[in-house]
Amino acid sequence: MGISRMAICSRWATIIYACCIRLATAPTASVCWWGDRVHGEEAWFALTGDTLFVGNAGRPDLDADEGTGDATAAASTLYDSLQKLLALPDDLEIYPSHFAGSACGRAISGKPSSTIGFERRHNPALHPRSRAEFIDFMLADLPAAPAEHQRIRQINREGRRPALSGL
Repeated sequence: MGISRMAICSRWATIIYACCIRLATAPTASVCWWGDRVHGEEAWFALTGDTLFVGNAGRPDLDADEGTGDATAAASTLYDSLQKLLALPDDLEIYPSHFAGSACGRAISGKPSSTIGFERRHNPALHPRSRAEFIDFMLADLPAAPAEHQRIRQINREGRRPALSGL
């Protein structure tokens, strides 16, 4: 699955490891981070970023402008990424980067976290379907991209310099 493991924090004899799961999500190799503790070999959480939300999945049309510009291709790679996440245990907690109110998904829940098992059962984006059916589902009825989407992406890529006015 393309997992690399490294210790990221050590405090009071509890070591938290971060494991990087390389996904195929457009525009570039997206990653989800999952963590475990030295007390066990199994991961207990995953930071799913823009790939998997509570109640939905990332919008492939928003990623398409970063890659080939092809939302259908972006939806196809999102399908592959979600299949990797679905291979993880049902009790694994997920923490996505967006919740209700974000334009990065269509019907994102207000819950800040969930589990793979709950999403497998209740998330419409994860219902069993063929790749072609998934692509059709993910590209149907999408709202317009946020007005500031391109500018925000540019700032995220380059970083924002703090304003020095008023000094």
